[in-house]
Amino acid sequence: MPDEQTVYVVDGDEAVRDSLAALLESGGLTVQAYGSGQEFLDAQPERVEGCLLLDVQMPDMDGLQVLEKLESTGILGPVIMITGHGEVQIAVKVMKTGAMDFVEKPFAGDAILDSVRGALELDERDRRKTETLEEARTGLTRLTAREKDVLEQLVVGQPNKVIAYELGISARTVEIHRARVMEKMGARNLSYLIRMALALGIDPDQD
Repeated sequence: MPDEQTVYVVDGDEAVRDSLAALLESGGLTVQAYGSGQEFLDAQPERVEGCLLLDVQMPDMDGLQVLEKLESTGILGPVIMITGHGEVQIAVKVMKTGAMDFVEKPFAGDAILDSVRGALELDERDRRKTETLEEARTGLTRLTAREKDVLEQLVVGQPNKVIAYELGISARTVEIHRARVMEKMGARNLSYLIRMALALGIDPDQD
């Protein structure tokens, strides 16, 4: 698990907060604990790298208000909400607001650890996707006009021979352009290249 991932515990109950921090640290996780939603918001990084364990019932600013505030900033990572026993309606609202999971008090230590580890894995996958897409976006800016033409033809599923005919170049030249496109955009195979191109909005069929 990457060192930069952190579990942010936000709970107004000091005993619960300390207990959660001790539990998570015993599982080998890095923890930062806060006594209120505002305290966390005041100290928040540019992006939550890891996951947020957030109590619903807190004074001044409850967990839902913190979650809504985070969503408005666009820096939200995976969130696990802690709810009181039987607060089903709140739990449903929590999921609709953007939390990935919720746990009910009193909770089992194993349940918390499993949920947090799942959230951290999700955060890592999402970050890798974002980084990969940004690399592809940078690579896209480095393509020549002809390489972009070849990429668009690949996205609509044209084979090399058809691309060569459409662009008035040889099939061998198409192969060279295709290899350069894949190298610049960091694509390990054609299907990967097409997925990234579509994610970047390259879709000639929609023109």
